[in-house]
Amino acid sequence: MHPRNRMFILAALVYSLLGGLLGLTWVADPLLIPGNVPRIHGHVMLLGFIMMMIYGVGLHVLPRFSGRPLYSERLANIQLYAANLGLWLMVAGWMLWHNPTVIVGGVLVWGAMGLFAANIALTVRHYGPKGA
Repeated sequence: MHPRNRMFILAALVYSLLGGLLGLTWVADPLLIPGNVPRIHGHVMLLGFIMMMIYGVGLHVLPRFSGRPLYSERLANIQLYAANLGLWLMVAGWMLWHNPTVIVGGVLVWGAMGLFAANIALTVRHYGPKGA
């Protein structure tokens, strides 16, 4: 497994633990953590846990299913940094009630999704009747 894909999966597991802990802490004492905690919890679980797991597994498995190497390792590496930086910026923005920071983070996260979509689409595309 490519180290970047392993990092996606490890990040997903860490985000799942952080998101669960954040939710439990908020339920125990809603005033303990500043900011919009339900929104932070939801995005850490969905973008942190679920999306990172999809990225890690998808970047490893889908090229093998198509019988071709990943279209661009460089795009996938940029995707790793954009997805993680964007999520942390979104969390910081919600903790500080600062919407411009949330927007910048959201753009990075959306960009990471776009890079993943383009990279996988170019990897599994149909090459014609003679292309295997």
